[in-house]
Amino acid sequence: MSSARRWDWSPFHEYPVLMIKHIRSVTAVVALSCAALTVPVVAHGTPSEGISAVTYADVEIPADLLPFIPDGIHAVAKQITIAPGGTTGWHYHDGPVVGIVQAGTLSHPGPDCKPVIFNTGALINEPAGDNNVHQGQNLGKVPVILDVVYLEPLGKPLFEDAPAPPCAAK
Repeated sequence: MSSARRWDWSPFHEYPVLMIKHIRSVTAVVALSCAALTVPVVAHGTPSEGISAVTYADVEIPADLLPFIPDGIHAVAKQITIAPGGTTGWHYHDGPVVGIVQAGTLSHPGPDCKPVIFNTGALINEPAGDNNVHQGQNLGKVPVILDVVYLEPLGKPLFEDAPAPPCAAK
């Protein structure tokens, strides 16, 4: 049996033109998607700087699955690293965030601009709501490493950018 006959089972051997059209269509869709993703976005909050993150877990619990979480929840566990001099920028969360400082010292000013200092081993509990704007800052010389869990309502982002409160301009 010739090697050409072994490939006769392929459904595409009879349709090379259709296959080329299919590849072109897929390429066009990918190209348009990439172009759409490169549209500039206007930031309304304060920018973050020197932040990196690794996601450990990302789970959605649907509404009414568990009786003690009737509206459902989006739970995400991350390790966040803030480089020396880095900041998260001002933001808030639609759901609570809990965490622990694994390394470094986190400066965490809230809506009153008075920083709360979290040293290595400290537990962090950030309440939900736009009245709880805050930023995380690394004013030290070593990276701040945080392990955090976001407990956000379904359909909401992990954080919402926010303008700096008026006291931050002083």
